[in-house]
Amino acid sequence: MEDEKQGQCEAQRQDIRELGSAVIHTQRGTIHTMTIVGQIEGHQMLDPSTKTTKYEHVMPLLAAVEEGEEVDGLLVLLNTVGGDIEAGLAIAELISGMKKPTVSLVLGGGHSIGVPLAVAAKTSFIAPSAAMTIHPVRINGTVIGVSQTFHYFTRIQERILQFVTRNSNIERETFTKLMLQTGELAADVGSVIYGEEAVAVGLIDHIGGLSDALDCLHQMIDQQKKGKEEKTDSTDK
Repeated sequence: MEDEKQGQCEAQRQDIRELGSAVIHTQRGTIHTMTIVGQIEGHQMLDPSTKTTKYEHVMPLLAAVEEGEEVDGLLVLLNTVGGDIEAGLAIAELISGMKKPTVSLVLGGGHSIGVPLAVAAKTSFIAPSAAMTIHPVRINGTVIGVSQTFHYFTRIQERILQFVTRNSNIERETFTKLMLQTGELAADVGSVIYGEEAVAVGLIDHIGGLSDALDCLHQMIDQQKKGKEEKTDSTDK
């Protein structure tokens, strides 16, 4: 029994080191905690010195959490500068499509493509000191100066706008205004908003910290379990 516990602890430490995730077992339920930190890495590998979240690690992990019977809910901890748009949106779509209770908590920063990731959970929290940068789509590398390029940018931006407004309470006009605002960022277009402002505009649901996010997640888990029990009772009758 002791060897089994040691094996479980070592496996958990390995998950934290390699995937930035951990499974928490309590009497109220089992929570999978996943971190999205640094830069979201896409199809190209970033410099080894850059702290990254790799989508090829996160995506199967989310599928395992959703399908696994031993996990009751997901807590996503965010402190990201953004990164690859398609990889970030892919992760965000997976989180938003989960049936299990999900809660996100923005700590430090949820910038750029971190915004869709923050609102993807069923309930979102932000620390009072945390910041979120909202800006238009950017691209690195060779840019061909034709109308098709502008159309491509517009379509990507529309995908992000639709996802954010669908998964939060922010109005389309408000989000667009924040995205295109001038005069706030040095040599750039966009806005930086902090904890209370993010809640005030409807982007994030609540101000709070770790204990608040965990309490909310446990409440959601309890409600889901109660719903399943009631459904089972009605079926038996």
